[in-house]
Amino acid sequence: MNGIKIGKKCSRLPIIQGGMGVGVSMHGLAGAVAKEGGIGIISTADIGYQEPDFLKSPREANLRAIGQELSKAREIAPGGIIGFNVMVALSDYDAIVKECVAQKADLIISGAGLPMDLPKYVIGTDTKIAPIVSSARAFDLLTRKWMKSYQYLPDLVIIEGPKAGGHLGYKAEELDSPACSLETTTREVLAHVRKLEAEHKQKIPVIAAGGIFDGEDISHFLSLGASGVQIASRFVATEECDASYNYKMAYVNATEADIEIIKSPVGMPGRAIRNEFIDRVSLAKEPISRCYNCIKTCNVKNAPYCITKALIDAVQGDLKNGLFFCGSNVGRIHEITTVPALMNLLMDEAAQAVSA
Repeated sequence: MNGIKIGKKCSRLPIIQGGMGVGVSMHGLAGAVAKEGGIGIISTADIGYQEPDFLKSPREANLRAIGQELSKAREIAPGGIIGFNVMVALSDYDAIVKECVAQKADLIISGAGLPMDLPKYVIGTDTKIAPIVSSARAFDLLTRKWMKSYQYLPDLVIIEGPKAGGHLGYKAEELDSPACSLETTTREVLAHVRKLEAEHKQKIPVIAAGGIFDGEDISHFLSLGASGVQIASRFVATEECDASYNYKMAYVNATEADIEIIKSPVGMPGRAIRNEFIDRVSLAKEPISRCYNCIKTCNVKNAPYCITKALIDAVQGDLKNGLFFCGSNVGRIHEITTVPALMNLLMDEAAQAVSA
């Protein structure tokens, strides 16, 4: 099994660690994954939440933290591939992308909306870009725009299926539809990719994401033609994950029955672990004392709760008041391990699946 090639760099293993915010995948986790031969991703969603001036000046704190987190991750994994996840829905999307490029990030992964103008920020730089799409139609729409406006094709593309954690690019009724499954969408997007590769003589690695749990999953999607996978939830229950111990144990203790699809203030469905917070906001609006202006689509007057506050409470370990996003397989996580042990296990399982 080969690694994932992005530009002049290539990872040793075909694994991208998914970006998780707020504060779940920061320099500790991303650096550890990159050190082990994967691609480590830092989430930019309120990345500066630990900065002393975050409450007063969240925009400035977030922009400052980008360079700090990348520098710390590079200290852990010199020469490793490290990038950022930047949601299109962020209010400061343009400024955050520009700062990631200025700090010489290896990769920017962008979803929660289609990043229609992302190429303009990286042309002439060494930073590579990967859109997250949930359908072949979205991929076709995006690549047509990128080629027409920028003569630029994705350096890689991430297909996120309906079993992913956090915000989902689907309508609630599509989450269990076979037509929207990761396997179906991967085949459909791969067909588009092969045509583009033949036409433009450029390789576009395809990465499968959303519900990838073990080495058998990795082997399966590689056999379909994917170049790698993106895994997020399994990396939460590692010692290197930047979230609190309580956050990690929320994953370890969760069962399949604890998973709930919620309606986020962002306007998208989301998958999370049910707790007192989710029960409360399903019955009544949570008081919002301040607005962080984090998401373009959030109307503070009508929002059921402040998603920034809920996610910060979660990453800091407040089990009663936090919002704990998770993937569909969180109930299969039963212990806290280490990044090296997890990645070795995944690759051993994948090798066994290939030889079976």
